[in-house]
Amino acid sequence: MHAPNPLLVEWRTPFTLPPFEAIEAGHYRQAFDVALREHEREIAAIADNPATPTFENVIDALELAGKTLNRVGGVFWNLSGTDSTEELRAIEREVSPMLARHYADISLNERLFSRVAALYQNRDDLPLSGEQARLLELTYKSFVRAGAQLSGADRERFAETAERLASLEMNFAQNVLADEANYIMELEKDDLSGLPNEAKAVAAQAAQAATDRHAAHPFALTLSRSSVEPFLSYGDRRDLREDLFNAWIARGEHDGATDNRRIISEILDLRRERAQMLGYKTFADYKLEPTMAGAPAAALDLLDKVWAPARARAGAEAAALQKVADAEGANFTIAAHDWRYYAEKLRLRKYDIDQSALSAYFQLEKMIEAAFYCAERLFGLRFVSRTDLPTYHPDVRAFEVLDRDGQHLAIFFGDYYARAGKRSGAWMSNFRNQRKLGGDIRPVIVNVMNFSKPLPGTATLLSLTEATTLFHEFGHALHGMLSNVVYPSMSGTATPTDFVELPSQLFEHWALRPEILQKFALHHETGAPIPQDMIDRIIAARHFNQGFATVEYCASAYVDFLLHSRADAPEDVVGAEKEILRGVDMPSEIVMRHRTPHFSHIFAGDGYAAGYYSYLWSEALDADAFAAFEEAGDIFDPATAGRLRDYVYAAGNQRDPNEAYRLFRGRKPEFGALLLKKGLTEA
Repeated sequence: MHAPNPLLVEWRTPFTLPPFEAIEAGHYRQAFDVALREHEREIAAIADNPATPTFENVIDALELAGKTLNRVGGVFWNLSGTDSTEELRAIEREVSPMLARHYADISLNERLFSRVAALYQNRDDLPLSGEQARLLELTYKSFVRAGAQLSGADRERFAETAERLASLEMNFAQNVLADEANYIMELEKDDLSGLPNEAKAVAAQAAQAATDRHAAHPFALTLSRSSVEPFLSYGDRRDLREDLFNAWIARGEHDGATDNRRIISEILDLRRERAQMLGYKTFADYKLEPTMAGAPAAALDLLDKVWAPARARAGAEAAALQKVADAEGANFTIAAHDWRYYAEKLRLRKYDIDQSALSAYFQLEKMIEAAFYCAERLFGLRFVSRTDLPTYHPDVRAFEVLDRDGQHLAIFFGDYYARAGKRSGAWMSNFRNQRKLGGDIRPVIVNVMNFSKPLPGTATLLSLTEATTLFHEFGHALHGMLSNVVYPSMSGTATPTDFVELPSQLFEHWALRPEILQKFALHHETGAPIPQDMIDRIIAARHFNQGFATVEYCASAYVDFLLHSRADAPEDVVGAEKEILRGVDMPSEIVMRHRTPHFSHIFAGDGYAAGYYSYLWSEALDADAFAAFEEAGDIFDPATAGRLRDYVYAAGNQRDPNEAYRLFRGRKPEFGALLLKKGLTEA
């Protein structure tokens, strides 16, 4: 007799966490089949209900439907990102189009939509709370935007495109992961000249981990960012920096099985087709309608305002780097693979900041403590380590999160180390989101990073950028943990993309505040706090290299935005990328942060498609938002933190984000603080 599928039975674990140790890859396919059939029955019952449509028998019922499917998907999609195997990737290839077709069928269910539409048309006569009225509007519009008003052959074509897009986006993501996983640059000891000891240790570990690929050299580099960036910043071998950089920017652009170029062209074409079927001129018009920006012109205007001063600053920075290279006798013009190397030399010369020496004060453990401390001071949270809870990998840490009254609020998983099978980057996700409908359901939130795991007995040391990334993702986690809404579809981070980055980017401000650094930036060997003069130099250098950082980001945002603003899809997407960059006069010494063939934000799903500008929009918001604490004279001001919790972190999508921001700040956002924050204009 076979044991029951652990994904399909009641979980009798603490906090009803997934029983990770009992779940095997072979369980997923059956679980998805069962969950899909169950959800189909639930949807049919709502659509075919003979009773007069009410909020309860339509909207509440839709919100509660799909419990098993959400539970199975919550486990599968998280683990396929953190611990991918060929078996899981094969399931992805099967399940992705099935799920896309399933949700398309729901959106195109005429009987179901007629019941939603009946409620929406009579909404002014219904006794609805503000959150219910917002949910009804969002639900109705989501059906319309998913093709519910199409008829005849257009309805079937719309469903077909959804299914095809799911397959293409999944293939795109798997190709990037494959290119990252299959690359290795083997090195000898002399090849590591210039690297700090921590980076050398990482290279040694990479070589040991690659023994299954018959690595014959004592050191190796992979395409993990934690491997690439230190070598580009400190490696003295220019030829090796060039080889590594070229491999890094060419992910997804190789002839053969992992080539993403034709996949991108088809994705763009299908997105354009879907938008035009719904009456929009371009996909960008479709995508921006429900955002804070509201229309492409507003987003493009913000990019243009930042681009010119950033482009000018980057030119001045390039000239300064060239002087450093010339002074060392370099007989070449600075190229993209040289920028980080000479930037570190200039940073050291100008501000006496050696990033490798600085990282000695940024221990992973202390930065986690710092993030927890800020959450406690701002929102009254307490994080209790729970080694007794099930986790999906031995490196994952589990914490119970308590509110200021000591009551259970959430479970938080921290997955900090890079490993084989984990996609690159950093992100926040959830195994379960918060809701009150059907019971007080508490969230299970996860932060995923890709820091280099240290040798046993040694500390994990972070760069300034990595420390800030930890705070950024923890800001997203707080958005999920503090959520306090009734309806699951409005919970946590389920907001427009140009608002969802506000909680994360705002939380970054606390990472490098002197009050935090003095308390948590402690030397990993001596325990001594970071010297005040080093803090002063960090603050003085906060705008260093900002032209470069802003240009590489804005270039990616322009490419995303303008590709999705076309009336046709380019056959040569790399050629189109180059054309867009020529149009904005992209500096030759800088490469866009995410080149098109591996731009997972916009092609491994459409969450940020035509919306990569959102980070800049949210950065304008976060600069203005943190100013509220500065104006209060206390970075933990209780009244300001209370409004921030109520109207931003806890509010989910229960009100229009422009209104949510106004309630927090007392006025509309003022974007002038953005250029000042970046150092692209004078105070």
